[in-house]
Amino acid sequence: MTILIVDDSQDSRLLIKTFLNKAGFDDVTPLESPFQAFDLLGLENSGEALNVDLILMDVLMPDLDGIEACRRIKAADHLKDIPLIMITAKTEDSTLDEAFNAGAMDYITKPISKVVLLARIRSALALKGEMDRRKDREAKLLETTRQLEAANAKLKEQSNLDGLTGIANRRRFDEYINLEWKRACRRGEPLSLIMIDIDHFKAYNDNYGHLAGDDCLKQVAGALRQGVNRPADLLVRYGGEEFAVILPETHPDGAAGLAETFRSIVELLGIPHDHSPILDKVTVSVGVATCYPDQSSELQGLVARADQALYRAKEAGRNRVEIDNV
Repeated sequence: MTILIVDDSQDSRLLIKTFLNKAGFDDVTPLESPFQAFDLLGLENSGEALNVDLILMDVLMPDLDGIEACRRIKAADHLKDIPLIMITAKTEDSTLDEAFNAGAMDYITKPISKVVLLARIRSALALKGEMDRRKDREAKLLETTRQLEAANAKLKEQSNLDGLTGIANRRRFDEYINLEWKRACRRGEPLSLIMIDIDHFKAYNDNYGHLAGDDCLKQVAGALRQGVNRPADLLVRYGGEEFAVILPETHPDGAAGLAETFRSIVELLGIPHDHSPILDKVTVSVGVATCYPDQSSELQGLVARADQALYRAKEAGRNRVEIDNV
């Protein structure tokens, strides 16, 4: 326990220190001026502040009275919880009221009684200990809350990711496209959707095995991810061998150009597919649709149109992009 004694009287400092030392309080620092206390407490400089558990402050001192010194100490955030006991020969109500208003928690009258001094000090230190324990519990609770929030955020993030490819999953697709649809309705902006399907993926799985199929999906997802440059655009594993890309604020021409980029970037991967009737490598078919949502339109219409465009790409020979022209 670190206790500061601030009193301009050497006799008073010595008397109080003697009482405290004999009572088992060894860490006692006598000071003759409030400014010495300010320095130790970190008010007068930017150095490391002394960790203090209790301050005993005389009221009447020549350079600065104890009440004003108390007020300055209590104004500092890092010192406001340190108990401060005033030592005074003045017991008028006005003086005591001023001391308590300045932040003092108690007072001791002169001449000093050893019994009263030790009783008041033990009471103040007990209160300080309880306050420290409470702050420690609050800090631990805040840290636990922070960790829990971080864990929940991580769980939410993981729940929105496809376990195999690491990109967003169908759950995230539903959540995000609904959000962007409402935003497009409010702002009168276009919303585009690209649907992508790996050509003859069943034949790939049947002939190369499911482990190779999983690796193929991961490679395709990685290639498609390279084509998504805007933070608002979302690449999703829509299901099985099918992917989708949500493109907010994207007009038909921009969506069509990006769709062709996706098609070519997968072909350039050069993943061998000797059992495809199209090429001897993995390819994709792509469907594109754009909508300018309003209160009379429905989100499912956009999804259906992109899916129909994808179907036409497959019917027309695959490894191609078809655009919804409605």
